[in-house]
Amino acid sequence: MTRTGTADPTHYDGQDLEALADLPNYTGWILQRFRPFLQGRVIEVGAGLGNVARRYVDQVAEALLVEPAANLFAKLQAEMAARPHVKCAQGVLEQVPRELLAQPFDAALMVNVLEHIPDDEAALQQVRAVLKPGGHLLIFVPALPLLYGSLDELVHHCRRYRRGELQAKLTQAGFVVEECRYFDVLGIAPWLVAGRVLRQRRFDARGAALYDRLGVPVTRALESKLAVPFGKSLIAVARVPAEGGQ
Repeated sequence: MTRTGTADPTHYDGQDLEALADLPNYTGWILQRFRPFLQGRVIEVGAGLGNVARRYVDQVAEALLVEPAANLFAKLQAEMAARPHVKCAQGVLEQVPRELLAQPFDAALMVNVLEHIPDDEAALQQVRAVLKPGGHLLIFVPALPLLYGSLDELVHHCRRYRRGELQAKLTQAGFVVEECRYFDVLGIAPWLVAGRVLRQRRFDARGAALYDRLGVPVTRALESKLAVPFGKSLIAVARVPAEGGQ
């Protein structure tokens, strides 16, 4: 099910970015899957406060961080001010100055972003247009519609994805899907209890930190050996076909 988002993209009032800012194991786990593709020119769509960007931008040649929310953008810009190879742009992708997009990118990163966009298919096509042939889209989204609860509503999620749905949308946007798999199987129960049973209206920063310290190493080790049939999130790597072929 897709829900119509009502959030103003120029202002983000979700409490999750601050509450979940310091989750080194979880963020490191996501980026471990993406690091082989984070090189050259990278664009991150929906960079927020820079919680993810600060962990990879020093390893790439250039980075463009795009964030529509004015209240987040000021902090993002301040965070990246000392890095001359990093540029920040406020707005949605179609509002970014053309000169910043004149050269195509080697990789695009969207971590917990696509689920906020009502027209996600159009967003995928816009990202594809700024990637070079052979470039990669690295995407991380919440999974399993049955988990949609109060915490999703709190941060204006339009949807949670099934694997087949995400694969189909990436393919329809012109990508070749190289990997699309469920992620964080042990995170299902805490999210289900918090959002569907207790109907919490606030993120538990201490609980998240505890899960990051104790739960993430366990599920990361498990999922390094097994392809789990479901998980709290989906992680995908998709490629723009090379000119004239796959």
